[in-house]
Amino acid sequence: MRIETQSSPTLTRQQRQDAASEELQNLFSEILTQSGKSGYASAEAYESENTVEEDIQQTWDDWFALSNVGNYPDGVDAETLKTSYGELLVRTYNEGGYADPQGFLQSLEKEDLEVVQHINRLAKPIDTDSLSQEAAINLLLPRPTQIDLDFNGLTQVGAANTIRFPNSRTPEAVVNAWNETTAGMSQREKMTYELQMSLPTMLANIEVDENGQFVSQREPGDPGWVNPLASPDYSYVDFTQQMLDYLDYFKNQIPPDQYEQQTSFYQAFQQALKENKAP
Repeated sequence: MRIETQSSPTLTRQQRQDAASEELQNLFSEILTQSGKSGYASAEAYESENTVEEDIQQTWDDWFALSNVGNYPDGVDAETLKTSYGELLVRTYNEGGYADPQGFLQSLEKEDLEVVQHINRLAKPIDTDSLSQEAAINLLLPRPTQIDLDFNGLTQVGAANTIRFPNSRTPEAVVNAWNETTAGMSQREKMTYELQMSLPTMLANIEVDENGQFVSQREPGDPGWVNPLASPDYSYVDFTQQMLDYLDYFKNQIPPDQYEQQTSFYQAFQQALKENKAP
């Protein structure tokens, strides 16, 4: 495995962090596949002359060094946390934790569970008896490699359901188009579009009456929860067109600069999707 995220002076910090995230995804997708689970649909083949343990430690250290760490409780040192979690990732691999994440978490000492809690920025201690398989395994994966195991459109980490785009189920062609379109974009601006890409799942789980008035909203795990993106005929190209139609329909109610910015984005994203032959 080639690790070049810290040695390319022509790349911005964000670009190097994105590259480090991809290295993690490639490695841990292979580890997850070996454990009988799905990794990232967009991951590339894992190749390395190092041991898996060495690559786990190196890719984790590289990503952590480039990430916006912080917001840990008083008395929690980031470097100590990085080292402890890196060692725990290696243990998880060596002790079969990715095959049985619930059992592995239940075997950990209190100090190890605190490391997992802090690295995932969880407000409360981990209740190992209440975790689903997805909730458990994502506690044992670096953030860029956490997966939507049950394909419900959300990524559960401990008790938290998080919205991500792209996520582990996003097709490679869509990820490539997304990366091309968002290149150079600020994190704040990118997050706006990430949330918008989750609209199909959110809206599909809102129930309205015959007058279009809100009735209720299904929550993850509720009977009837649906994820439109899981459908084999879901079209990201069609979604971009829906967003463009929406923007045109409400053009007079949207601030002109916002209308122009979002229209430009979805036109560019739609074109990139087509060029990458994305669904």
